[in-house]
Amino acid sequence: MGIELRAWHDDDAAVVLRAFQAEDMHRQAPWPMVTLKDAQGWIASWEGAGHAFAVTLDDQVVGNVAVTGIDRHLNGWVSYWTLPEARGKGVAPAAASLLAAWAFSERGLFRLELGHRVNNAASCRVAVKAGFLPEGIERARLGYDGTRYDVERHARLATD
Repeated sequence: MGIELRAWHDDDAAVVLRAFQAEDMHRQAPWPMVTLKDAQGWIASWEGAGHAFAVTLDDQVVGNVAVTGIDRHLNGWVSYWTLPEARGKGVAPAAASLLAAWAFSERGLFRLELGHRVNNAASCRVAVKAGFLPEGIERARLGYDGTRYDVERHARLATD
């Protein structure tokens, strides 16, 4: 499987728009994704906010991995998503592993963290397969539509 990370391009906007229109991705978008301009704005919003990479499978963009929130302690926050048709194929764990290797070797980070709702078993599998060890539950961490969700925190160290 040819999974690679590359910079986002403006002409990837159609993929971003399609991704955020998936039912489970609506509330993950920082603003409503209705037009290609919205998706281009999402791509542009990464400038100076962290390091985001388009995930490609056989040269087709199928997802995103990013590290943000980098602090003076060399910690960073990891996020990821894939298009629905790329799920269950090992794309997200491979991409998260590639991102971790890059963050440790090229960016000099020491600790990478991520979190997922405890009812999101697929995201948990991605984290574990990518070498992120569970560290605990943050009770009622997220709130969507009047419902609070517990979040499981995972981390991967440069020394793991």
